[in-house]
Amino acid sequence: MNVFHTIGLLLTLAALSGYLNHKVFKLPQTIGLMVIALMVSLLLVALGALGVAPIRDVADFVSSLNFSDVLLHGMLAFLLFAGALHVDLGALRSVRTPVAVLATVGLVIATVLTGWLFWLGSRWLGFEMPFIYALLFGSLIAPTDPIAVMGIIRKVGAPQSLEIKIAGESLFNDGVAVVVFLTILGVATGNQVPDPVGISLFLLKEAAGGILLGLLLGWITYRLLLSVDAYQVEILLTLALASGGYALAEISHVSAPIAIVTAGLLIGNHGRDFAMSEKTRDHLDTFWELVDEILNAVLFMVIGMEIVVLNLTVSHLIVGLCGILAVLLGRFISVSIPVALMRLRRQFSAGVVRILTWGGLRGGISIALALSLPQSRERELIVTVTYIVVIFSVLVQGLTIGKLIRSVTKAKPEG
Repeated sequence: MNVFHTIGLLLTLAALSGYLNHKVFKLPQTIGLMVIALMVSLLLVALGALGVAPIRDVADFVSSLNFSDVLLHGMLAFLLFAGALHVDLGALRSVRTPVAVLATVGLVIATVLTGWLFWLGSRWLGFEMPFIYALLFGSLIAPTDPIAVMGIIRKVGAPQSLEIKIAGESLFNDGVAVVVFLTILGVATGNQVPDPVGISLFLLKEAAGGILLGLLLGWITYRLLLSVDAYQVEILLTLALASGGYALAEISHVSAPIAIVTAGLLIGNHGRDFAMSEKTRDHLDTFWELVDEILNAVLFMVIGMEIVVLNLTVSHLIVGLCGILAVLLGRFISVSIPVALMRLRRQFSAGVVRILTWGGLRGGISIALALSLPQSRERELIVTVTYIVVIFSVLVQGLTIGKLIRSVTKAKPEG
């Protein structure tokens, strides 16, 4: 099956699943697509066990998609740019301290705590694992992915500052998490010496380099947008910025996710206000909203399909439950500590820790990072547990976060 056939099949499956969800299940679009793909995949696995369905052919197709490369070196550029493009920089600036702390300090705390708890739990259940690999799991499961929950949060009338905290944190902690993951992976594989100074310089180079490159490319694109008034050309320029900028960041060995988020924020605010006509803004918004919806539809459908290539055993499911508890507890503590310290100087609404904890969904980037791990004895367990955590996160947390928000907040502005 060539590339065109693969894309055609994925889009067809996503369209049919989206139609079925809209007419029958009526779940949030991304969650509904994943549920349908998961149900079909489980049915195929069951029929394959009975010798009725060609499960091996299905597994080969899913494996051929190379989910890790497709997401981390393709789709992520457009998803992050589309997300950043619609973030109000003024609103983000008002919560810049919580977002920055949660996306950096909070993420590091979550990585260490989750990794340690998972290491203890897996050992107790009889799965011996080097601590560095448990930290790897902590780093790849730490970044939050609010794609599936943002629509729900808006519908229940959550405070804008809470909404912007969740969106802002996820946009930036994706980039930070990838850098932390690569650092720990280098130590685990022996390609990097565990030198605190060297690791700190690497993190600084990746993060600061990504911000500077994003600002530079965003400014160049802004100047080009300022010199033309043709929405077709301007949309094409933003496409070039997202794809070409991401590729350039990877070649330059700086954080591509951080670069694209930075560029997206600049174009989505400064560029929209001063370099685009109202007609261009309308077309730009419509185009990138469609790109975001289509890519998310395909992404969550593929996540549901991934189950056919996993080695799910009872023991793996039990360790997966341990992983869920480790992730939730690690997230709760990593949010509670920074919020408690920041409460000394600013106000937060009641229930913000619970909402940030339960609303911190895990998604495709965690699975992609897990699948990018080199072959090892620990890889299979980490991939399986990551998948279990993501499924629980999207289905259980994603479908109940609305009720939690309604129960703990009256939608009053928070500090």
